Amino acid sequence: MLSEGGKAPAFQLPRDGGSSVTLADYLGKKLVIFFYPRADTPGCTKEAIDFTRLSGAFADGQTAVLGVSADPLKAQEAFGISINFRFPWSRNETHEMLQAYGVWGEKSMYGKMFLGILRTTVLVDSRGKIARIWRNVKVDGHADEVLAAAQAL
Repeated sequence: MLSEGGKAPAFQLPRDGGSSVTLADYLGKKLVIFFYPRADTPGCTKEAIDFTRLSGAFADGQTAVLGVSADPLKAQEAFGISINFRFPWSRNETHEMLQAYGVWGEKSMYGKMFLGILRTTVLVDSRGKIARIWRNVKVDGHADEVLAAAQAL
């Protein structure tokens, strides 16, 4: 289980623009990884808009932001364009990285159980250690709380 103070699991994922992104790309910077369940849904849209709204403040604090979901490329691209993401987004359709970060799990909706992303945000410090984990995220005010925690590091 991922825990605060532990080493962030390494990853290499495809990202917007056709390139890839790795944890090593962010060494020397703080990194916020926000895992969102499904592109273009109300909660995920609000969360992404809130992180986008604060993108300048994150950048000023030497903190990168990365959005990750399990959605296919086409859904991710449309979502990124529709809300004008100001940070990279990535996908993990194989769920390996999602499992390593403990965000792929059992969920329920309308009485049906299924596997999916558990809305979670992870703050990684500049040395690649987990500084903070937010599980079962409630979207309202969340991006502001994450920014405050990143600025306090």
